[in-house]
Order: sequence, then C-alpha cells, then structure tokens
Amino acid sequence: MRFRLIPRDESFYPLFDEQAQIAADTAQVLRTLMSSLPIVAEQAQAIVDAEKKADGVLRQVRQRLETSIVTPFDREDIQSLANSLDDVLDEMRAAADSALQHQIGTPLPGVDNLTRILVEITAKNVLLVKGLRNFRDLTPLIDEIERLESEADGVFRTVMAELFSGRHDALDILRWKDVVEAIESAIDAVEDASDEVQSIAVKHS
Repeated sequence: MRFRLIPRDESFYPLFDEQAQIAADTAQVLRTLMSSLPIVAEQAQAIVDAEKKADGVLRQVRQRLETSIVTPFDREDIQSLANSLDDVLDEMRAAADSALQHQIGTPLPGVDNLTRILVEITAKNVLLVKGLRNFRDLTPLIDEIERLESEADGVFRTVMAELFSGRHDALDILRWKDVVEAIESAIDAVEDASDEVQSIAVKHS
C-alpha cells in the first residue's frame, strides 16, 4: 500500500460540483424566461447573479491551484475543466442579455427544444462531475451528453433554417440569431466539460 506524505487536496471536488449545479439551475431559469417573452430586467437579473456566483467559484478554483501542493489530477486539467464549466454560465448569460437588450417578444419555433436540451444536458453534467471522485460509471453519462449535444446540433440547424426561411423580418433575424447561437454555445460548453472529464478519467484509469 502506498502512503502520501502530503495528502491530495480534495477541496476541488465540491467546487466542480457547485459549478455544475449552478449551470443546471440556471438552465432551468433560462428555459422559463424564454417561454414567457419578453424578458424583463428583474427576471434576467437571476441569471446575471448566477453567472457572477459561478465566476466566484472559478476564482476559488484558481486560488486553490496556487496554494495546493498535491492536486487530485493534473493542474492544467483542473483549470480546463473549471473554465469549461464556467463557459456554460457565460453563454447562458449572453443568451438572456441578448433577449433582454433586443426586447424579443415573439417566440421562435424550435427554441423551446434547445432550452429543453440545455436543461437535460446540464442535469447530466451534474452527475458526471460528481463521478470525478472515483471515475465510476462515467461512460453512460458521457455517451448521453454526446447524444444530447448531437440532438442540439440538429435542432439548431432547424431553428436557423426557420429563422432564414423568409417568414421573419431582418430585425427579428438579427435579434434571434444572437440568442440561438448563445444557447447552442452553452450546450457545446457542457460537452467540452464532458470531454475534459473523459480525458481526466483516461489518464487515471
């Protein structure tokens, strides 16, 4: 049996958990907002607050990296995972900000499917990140996240086709394009985090 003179710093795990949970909670909020347009500033503030909270957790991860002697896995992997998890929040805030600033009031067919996938994929990501502690049962979650991201790609193409179908005026196209792309980017960021987890698991298998 091997013993460590200096134990590994396990405090990163709850920080990753918190990042993932904030993203999952915020996805629910964004879905609700996008289903009851137009968004008002007071409603959007909940997503702004969540994004700021997530930034605070990211700072804690970076501070721990500066002070920890023995980390649970490679420092660059810790930083990359934390960044990917934070990107999810950044993109959701971008979507809410765009919808608010452009005063979007008319729903766009298919966006509800994108936000549904965002809610589902962030929920799966919460479970995946919890699995970092022992690297068990990660493959089914990674596969499900990949499936959801692929589904989102198809929905995104359908939404963009609708947007440029000629049934929408130029201003609506410009307003909605930013929102749709930000939601898609949030979904992609979850898959990026999943890829980071998979890479870490492979290194430690």
